[in-house]
Amino acid sequence: MATLNQLEAFVTTVSTGTFTGAAAELKMSQPAISDLIRRLEAELGAKLFQRGARQLILTAEGEELLPFARQSVVAARMGASAVRAVQSLGGGTATFGLLRNAEFYLRTDLARNFHLAHPNVRIRLVGQNSWETGRDVTKGQLDAGLVTLPIDDEELDVLPLARDEIVYVTADKRRAQKPPSIVDIAGAPLVLYDAHYARTDPARRQLNDRAQLSGVSLEPKIEVEYLTTALSLVAEGFGDTIVCRSAVASEVEPRGLTAISMAEPMYDTLALVKRRGMSLSPATREMAALAFSALVTHARSEVGTVELIPIDGLLEPFLG
Repeated sequence: MATLNQLEAFVTTVSTGTFTGAAAELKMSQPAISDLIRRLEAELGAKLFQRGARQLILTAEGEELLPFARQSVVAARMGASAVRAVQSLGGGTATFGLLRNAEFYLRTDLARNFHLAHPNVRIRLVGQNSWETGRDVTKGQLDAGLVTLPIDDEELDVLPLARDEIVYVTADKRRAQKPPSIVDIAGAPLVLYDAHYARTDPARRQLNDRAQLSGVSLEPKIEVEYLTTALSLVAEGFGDTIVCRSAVASEVEPRGLTAISMAEPMYDTLALVKRRGMSLSPATREMAALAFSALVTHARSEVGTVELIPIDGLLEPFLG
């Protein structure tokens, strides 16, 4: 089978007309070019050139080969150029998953800031439940993601970054008088969101685990898909819900609701995830670093409620 070096030597010889000219253009010796052409002819079982008075002349077989050889050489050069562009963030795609409530933590516009810094890199940001993000990273459908724990991580590398308290939200002043225990929560009318992920959503998994350990069960009165819907129902007196502390100022307080800590405080842990042992592409590595930077900025702001987890020296090795 013809090699790329042989085809490149052939195409360049055609364009320059001589082995010497091809050698000069490819920065090789003339004997090396002659040898590549000889081996290509042996592979094909056909002569590709005839010697003219001043330059080489293509045979009929050479004429047939030329367009395909040019196509192969151009494709290889374009491929090499694309790889170099990806490595230099001059091209490629940043593929990254975000937890559904990312706007509470990443106050800056992640896509906008990334595009301003790297305008030639395509962006694919997928916002969904953290369980789905973990699954899609495991399957290779996403390169990496920012999630809340716990998720199934058998095939993932996980780097915890911060934690945010999960608080109990109610419109009933009586139920807001003291931090509720898991038994109190199980006995209250509950309006829970992420209905599609009742068994896999990280916060609901934590609640269900606590209930199981206490010998009670959680049976929501109403289940809906979105947080805003649940909070509206709570404001109308249909029941109580839970929410991350970072959402209180923007989503809970405007509805006149009360948010209180649980008797045994519970937390969302925010983490970066990627496939186990895999290195991230330069574009996705930059997106993950930008997401972490935005999270740090939020944590240190006046409205920040998350507590950063010390990761000294761990981020760079994780990003690979």
